[in-house]
Amino acid sequence: MSGVVTARWMLGHPARMVALGFGCGLSPWAPGTVGKVWGWVSFLVLAPWLDAAGWARVIVAAGWLGQWACTRTARELGQGDPGAIVWDEVVAFWIVLWILMPVGGWGQLAAFGLFRFFDAVKPQPVAWADRLFKPRPGEALSARHGFGILFDDLVAAFCTLLVCALAVVIWRGV
Repeated sequence: MSGVVTARWMLGHPARMVALGFGCGLSPWAPGTVGKVWGWVSFLVLAPWLDAAGWARVIVAAGWLGQWACTRTARELGQGDPGAIVWDEVVAFWIVLWILMPVGGWGQLAAFGLFRFFDAVKPQPVAWADRLFKPRPGEALSARHGFGILFDDLVAAFCTLLVCALAVVIWRGV
């Protein structure tokens, strides 16, 4: 990111605020990880007021809002998936926690580590999902590409949940 991505720039439009995770994307160190931490903390703060159906509504709304915000912000930055955009990490980690809960702190930390691994290392099928919606050179950024920003994190969330489920099966000896 150049000097364009600043707090002042982010505050200039609601889409930027959402896409940058209300400032997490401004972190000079691992903005994606900071976004995941914000997603974790915000989940725990909101959890007492939301049941499973409430979380489903919040996650769907956050996904739709995120596609718009990520598309608009990526278009402004002229990049397919700018590192400052972290809303995808927030929404995807909310999904992980929503499905895993109630799980204790160690389980949440393990899920965080797994999700971080899948998102950063991008083993298959996450690498496939990451490439699927990338713009081609010279191609204008569209809502399809905005969805792509979210999609690879959704696949990373799925992989995280799959590994967690397999760990439970192995642990319980089922």
